[in-house]
Amino acid sequence: MPFMAHTIHGRKPLLARVRRIKGQAEALERALGEESDCLAILQQIAAIRGAVNGLMAEVLEGHIREHLGAPEASEARRAEDVDAVVAALRSYLK
Repeated sequence: MPFMAHTIHGRKPLLARVRRIKGQAEALERALGEESDCLAILQQIAAIRGAVNGLMAEVLEGHIREHLGAPEASEARRAEDVDAVVAALRSYLK
């Protein structure tokens, strides 16, 4: 997949999201190690999933707008990008 310039421009907020997800995963690990309440663990898992989904949506939207929506992109380039996005989505949704 080509280098995504939009991730450079939005690097700080994307990294902040990743750090929050990392913190949530660490909290989940602690909760599991401490044999915390099942409902609290389920809520933490749901929060992590929501955070990852939000990150995916943000990066995907940026990619679509910057690459697939670029007026200067050739039809061949767009077709390649569509195939790459579809492959990434299929992998993500497994």
